Amino acid sequence: MNEIQVKYNRNYEQESIKVSSSKDVDRYIREVYDNIDYVEKVYIVLLNRANIIIGHKLISQGSSSATVVDVKGIFQIALLTHADNIVLVHNHPSGNLNPSGQDETITTKIKKAGELMDIKLLDHLIITSESYYSFMDNNNL
Repeated sequence: MNEIQVKYNRNYEQESIKVSSSKDVDRYIREVYDNIDYVEKVYIVLLNRANIIIGHKLISQGSSSATVVDVKGIFQIALLTHADNIVLVHNHPSGNLNPSGQDETITTKIKKAGELMDIKLLDHLIITSESYYSFMDNNNL
């Protein structure tokens, strides 16, 4: 029989970062990303009920113009880490901050799926090397 093993390591020496705004997430995720202008990557930032970051996970990496986001994969990680809230973050290597139709569709899908599991999608950030776009700040969530 196949056995599935899950391992979650918490670095207790890491500073606790509380998220109060999109700027907090932007500041945090820029430490994670390398080569923002190279290929599109999607991360989730996982938070506890007090909006303190408990970690992040690379969900997808694609080409310079697209990547595939698996909603099941996002919530698998969120459930395994007991996250209460999540923030979706992805980059646009083109430098264009405007959300695409696919960006809006996946945001809605993730928000609805999270509502079923009591995991709130707090925001979706699109980042470029110059700036970021927040779905929450732009009343698009």
